[in-house]
Amino acid sequence: MKIHEYQGKEILQKFGVATPQGGVAFSADEAAAVAQRLGGTLWVVKAQIHAGGRGKGGGVKIAKSIDEVRSLATQMLGMRLVTHQTGPEGKIVKRLLIEQGVNIARELYVGITLDRARAMNVVMASTEGGVEIEKVAAETPGKIVKEYVDPSAGFKQFQARKLAFALGLEGDAFKNGVKFLLALYKAYEATDASLAEINPLVVTKEGAVLALDAKINFDDNALFRHPDFAALRDLNEEEPLEIEASKSNLNYIKLDGNVGCMVNGAGLAMATMDIIKLAGGEPANFLDVGGGASAQTVESGFKIILADKNVKAILINIFGGIVRCDRVATGVVEAAKKVKVDIPIVIRLAGTNADLAAEILKNSGLSFLVAENLKDAAEKVTNALAA
Repeated sequence: MKIHEYQGKEILQKFGVATPQGGVAFSADEAAAVAQRLGGTLWVVKAQIHAGGRGKGGGVKIAKSIDEVRSLATQMLGMRLVTHQTGPEGKIVKRLLIEQGVNIARELYVGITLDRARAMNVVMASTEGGVEIEKVAAETPGKIVKEYVDPSAGFKQFQARKLAFALGLEGDAFKNGVKFLLALYKAYEATDASLAEINPLVVTKEGAVLALDAKINFDDNALFRHPDFAALRDLNEEEPLEIEASKSNLNYIKLDGNVGCMVNGAGLAMATMDIIKLAGGEPANFLDVGGGASAQTVESGFKIILADKNVKAILINIFGGIVRCDRVATGVVEAAKKVKVDIPIVIRLAGTNADLAAEILKNSGLSFLVAENLKDAAEKVTNALAA
């Protein structure tokens, strides 16, 4: 689950992580009021969308007067902000973060995530702040310093000190940097975050260490422990079909292709997408109906796939282990009868009750292309597209 920058900073502040003072605004008047409350002579107006690269896209501006804050807010609210992460369609800006200006001396990077290969959290730091960490990793990997956290011991002060030294911090900035790192890790762990990225982490000329930006993602599997986080979700920033899928507990991710996929199991779903590409097609989505899918769940998944106007054919690939093939076949037939289907549907069912499922499909009165194996299914669906 992703949240906005201002929401992430509000959470970080509760754990003692230093950030610039600011406030959210949904209108130009609110933006001016926030700037007035903050005081000073310099403010930053920041578009709030779930994507990076906002500054390059024109979503971060400096204002030197209250009137300029109001003017920039008027320009940004409602604009379609396009960045390297949004794609060409961009995102509509519906809220802004107004922050006090800070006297920046240096820009650094700090990030925390899970290293799955080591089964440990890793705290990363780099002197290359303000640059995409992927670019730093590709071009100058030696500038990323890592500290792995033993889950039985936690993040220790000596590790924070090592990272602060690596960042070249001295004096008050060093003390504040150590404090910042310890507080950030505490926030990351306590909130069950999957990512806490501060880019840039700035050192001011006065020696303060602040999170100038903050990207916080939560582990969806741990959200039951944080019911208050539900209010932080911004549905305007999410794909409508993915929202609909979540209502039926379906794992769905929209892609750019034209072959709709319905599969049970994440591994099988990825293999299905791979073999579609090998056969010359392009998957339109990742859809895992789960191991215990019911006819109703399958029907919901079918409707979601068909709602994507880019889908020109559907491949249903089910291996019946926990879920029975006849249950899937029933769901497919019910959905096909309720929803107008005018595109080819290729079905490959194997495993528990596969023979019974074949009879259900045969007697449905509907036209399905039945495949014998996964390779056959991928070839049939790509051939159907070309027909």
